[in-house]
Amino acid sequence: MKRVLRRVFESQIPNYGDYNLVLATPGLDGETGFYVLGYRWRPAEVVFAPFDVDTLAGLEAPTSVNTTNLSHTDELDAEAYEVGTSTGRVFQFAVEPQAVLPATASEGERLLEQAADWEDFRSFVASYLELA
Repeated sequence: MKRVLRRVFESQIPNYGDYNLVLATPGLDGETGFYVLGYRWRPAEVVFAPFDVDTLAGLEAPTSVNTTNLSHTDELDAEAYEVGTSTGRVFQFAVEPQAVLPATASEGERLLEQAADWEDFRSFVASYLELA
């Protein structure tokens, strides 16, 4: 599963090797977006690459959020966040140690173990919260 999500990200981002990746799932009730979320410490940046959970294909061009277009970052819950851009785009998402993709017609629920990546992401977010 990690290889598939990395391929989704790498097919859209030219310098993909600079980023750590986590699976971001909907952060609040009513949210539906799933993202391969790339983040890097220097320069501080988060890239949201939305994908279709059935086909595991990218849905639209990724959105990069860095110090030039970051409007706000909030921790909504223990593992849920909101990141907004200066153009008004807002992403609400969760990053959990064990992320779940919904079942598809051809396979059941898919679990992605990302505990080590989750720890690093939590550290990153703590510093990213201070940028906005």
